[in-house]
Amino acid sequence: MKKIFTFSLFLCLFSLSLYAQGKSYESVINELDNVIYNKGKYLQNREVRISSIKDRIKNSYNKSDRYALYDSLYTEYLHYQTDSALSCVRIMSKLIPAANSAAHENELKIMTSEVYSLMGMYNEAYELLCSIDKSTLDRSLLNYYYRTLRAYYGWIADYTTGTEEKKRYLLKTNQYRDSIIITTDNKIDMGIVEAEQYTLKGRPDSALVILNSLIKQSSDRQQQAYINYTISETYAAMDNIEKQIYFLAKTAIVDLENGTREYASLQKLAEQMFEEGDIDRAYRYLSRSMEDAVSCNARLRFIEVTKFFPIIDKAYKIKEDKAKFVSNILLISISILSIFLIAAIFYLYIWMKKLSVMRRNLSIANKQLQAVNKELEQTGHIKVVYIGRYLDKCVNYLDKIEQYRRSLAKLAMASKMEELFKAIKSEEFIKDERKDFYNEFDKSFIELFPNFITKFNDLLMDDAKIYPKYGEILTTELRIFALIRLGVTDSNSIAHFLGYSLATIYNYRSKLRNKAKASKDEFEDDVMKI
Repeated sequence: MKKIFTFSLFLCLFSLSLYAQGKSYESVINELDNVIYNKGKYLQNREVRISSIKDRIKNSYNKSDRYALYDSLYTEYLHYQTDSALSCVRIMSKLIPAANSAAHENELKIMTSEVYSLMGMYNEAYELLCSIDKSTLDRSLLNYYYRTLRAYYGWIADYTTGTEEKKRYLLKTNQYRDSIIITTDNKIDMGIVEAEQYTLKGRPDSALVILNSLIKQSSDRQQQAYINYTISETYAAMDNIEKQIYFLAKTAIVDLENGTREYASLQKLAEQMFEEGDIDRAYRYLSRSMEDAVSCNARLRFIEVTKFFPIIDKAYKIKEDKAKFVSNILLISISILSIFLIAAIFYLYIWMKKLSVMRRNLSIANKQLQAVNKELEQTGHIKVVYIGRYLDKCVNYLDKIEQYRRSLAKLAMASKMEELFKAIKSEEFIKDERKDFYNEFDKSFIELFPNFITKFNDLLMDDAKIYPKYGEILTTELRIFALIRLGVTDSNSIAHFLGYSLATIYNYRSKLRNKAKASKDEFEDDVMKI
């Protein structure tokens, strides 16, 4: 059990570790997605910077100042809109300051060559660079010259398909890296080039040590983008795809936030995302790269995108077709399920109505059953009370008959014939017994229905209310309706029980029905409910 727990804990920690790594990777990609979504804002920022420089140019009348402003405008346009950058160089050629004009002319040639390279005019770019006497260049301009040559050979190498030619151009690129290191005064730029050389020599670990140190020293965002891109290339040489994607994404974020349109980061990232199976992002990134390459008129970037775009486009369309097919299947399934659901709801509705009727009928039956049970309970109680009293009365009556018989026997044995005949003819015994019987009946009834007299009078008009006299329990009228309350409704039975004629009982019943507050026909039913 302990081993199972330990193994489960290991799996949980391992899963959490993978999740954390994925989260870190996704966070940068999500940030890039947000930057792409807000691309209009970043391009507008660059346009604002360009407009600001143009406004300053309009208000400047000094050639040297205007030259410097067009130089700044060239920098803004170089990786944003190459045609406009080339226009800036041509305008600058007319504004060359008199002082050190040769140096400015060489600088403009390098600038033009740089634009030509971006535009894919490699022959023109190379001719211009060859026309420059590098011995006349100062250290700063010479470094710019070597950087442009390195970029030129790098682009030519990317553009070339032949293996031997590509190797030759890459060798040239590496040679100019050495020249850049010799002529640069910027330690960060020097470190970037040295890191590139370490990577090419198969020492990516050494390159990462330099680059990780540089990223902490640099405060310039564009320079940080170069460092991040170089780190991604180093991780690519190490076959660490996850880290390569991470730093390509960081580079692309800076490129896009700066409003740059000529870049390599996003299209390379698109290729890696495609390899990772994220076709949606690959398509979106490559589409953005193509759009920016066309807007910038960066021929090499456009060619790089178009070489890979058909593959991603085809995969994206296949995925879209599959998604549409699945959507159609789901839609049909949902429609069928909806029909079944509607039918089930309708069927359930019918059964709910039936169930409601059944519940209502059951409720009514239950109430009726409760009423019957109550009535049976009451009837049972009545029977218990009256049977008990009846049995007791019968025993007493038998005792009295026995005593009466003995008294008559004594008179007969004593030959007191006159007293015997007198006792036999006397009705006093029967009257007393009947009176005692009715008294017991009244007591039992009032014990069962203590509020009978009050409720019975509530059914009558005020002038017809009946109350027993002092010493009485029930009057004759009340006794008649007491019998009705007990279920004895036949007038003959009532007359026989009370020892009255049928007409007398009928008159009593009719008289009180006529005095009822409510319906006369329902009077006795109301009495039964007391």
